[in-house]
Amino acid sequence: MIKQKVGSRIRELRNHAGLSQEKLALAAGLDRTYIASVENGKRNISIVNLEKIIHALDCSFSLFFQNL
Repeated sequence: MIKQKVGSRIRELRNHAGLSQEKLALAAGLDRTYIASVENGKRNISIVNLEKIIHALDCSFSLFFQNL
């Protein structure tokens, strides 16, 4: 359940920022297919990669986990 919640939150923030999966992946230094699988709740994301994504979204950890 947490994988789906985190993935949905990433998708929500990415869409709000007007970024494609490809642009987010590029900004975070990750592969687009990795972003897609995380957003779909199919990957158990590491805290290191979550930090990369949060920074690429110009977000803070507290804002990311707000209402999660």
